[in-house]
Amino acid sequence: MNDDPIELLKKLVSINSVNPDLVPGGAGEAAIGDFCAAWLSERGFEVHRLEEHPGRPSIVGVARGSGGGRSLMFNGHYDTVSIDGYGGDALSPRIEDGRLYGRGSFDMKGGVAGMMVAAARAKTTGLRGDIVVACVADEEYASFGTEEVVRLFKADAAIVTEPSHLELTIAHKGFVWFDVIVEGRAAHGSRPELGVDAIAKAGRFLMALEDQDRRLRNNPTHAILKSGSVHASKIEGGAEMSSYPARCRVSLERRTIPGETPETVKAELEIIIEEIAARDPDFHATVEVGLNRGPFEVTETEPIVATLDRVATKALGRTPARRGEPFWTDCAILKQAGIPCVMFGADGAGAHAASEWTTVESVRTLADILTETAVEFCR
Repeated sequence: MNDDPIELLKKLVSINSVNPDLVPGGAGEAAIGDFCAAWLSERGFEVHRLEEHPGRPSIVGVARGSGGGRSLMFNGHYDTVSIDGYGGDALSPRIEDGRLYGRGSFDMKGGVAGMMVAAARAKTTGLRGDIVVACVADEEYASFGTEEVVRLFKADAAIVTEPSHLELTIAHKGFVWFDVIVEGRAAHGSRPELGVDAIAKAGRFLMALEDQDRRLRNNPTHAILKSGSVHASKIEGGAEMSSYPARCRVSLERRTIPGETPETVKAELEIIIEEIAARDPDFHATVEVGLNRGPFEVTETEPIVATLDRVATKALGRTPARRGEPFWTDCAILKQAGIPCVMFGADGAGAHAASEWTTVESVRTLADILTETAVEFCR
């Protein structure tokens, strides 16, 4: 049983696990789930296959401790974005100048390899606490994998091994999707006195939305993440060229920071609508809340942060920097489930890009740091 994280990473990269919700016809996670389940089983883990969505399994391996120690979960996703348009063979990992190339090598099979090897190594040291290894599906789309995991498994803390360049990510932004429906009045194009152009009215809202985004970003309130933001994503309206449109739908995304909720940001939009309506009696609009993914933040005093920081500082010869990410991760789901967590992963570049790579040295270092962190935390 070879527990070299680079050999494991090569195998993971070679398995097509394109998320089919992102790319119709994508291979999904069944094959890579089978592989991870077998790998963990061979090393004595109690293996659970969670498959609420058929063909889209998440694999959870549990190493039971002797009792009385703290439990630790490693969490990482093994689905990837598309391999179409990748520069070369996305599923043939190659090492060049200390970098391992291939789809998912950076985002985030390097982290998955590091955490699997670390869990297997730590398991052999006779820990008192449990180690839980969650290899999850669907993070790249809706994160139903981690949502299923936290309904069935708990831990005293978690480390999400998304790539973080061997720095501690202690905060990241969330997002809320909204639809703003602007109402007009349908009429024949030859009867302007009867019609109200919903698309033109939506233009007033779009200009105000741009002003709101500028206000947010010019007034940062969070030490690491700075501020939220808002942008229009899609606009739909009208039925035919010769009619005044009766309705226009503006779909937008509001990126959020800790302290902001769907309710508070919806209120921002409603104030904008009220201000426009006060100036234009023909302006009428309503707000509908869509998908919400909350922001994440963990305190420096949390035991898992302190332990990981101490171990990483010793391994790296320096205190790892703290990071805040503009994107969303499964950390938020874990925190909401009552599992304190921190994000710590390998170095590299090219997430979702035509060329993707992670450094061999950082994956090996990640496995070493995660091993010692698990031993110390679960001891």
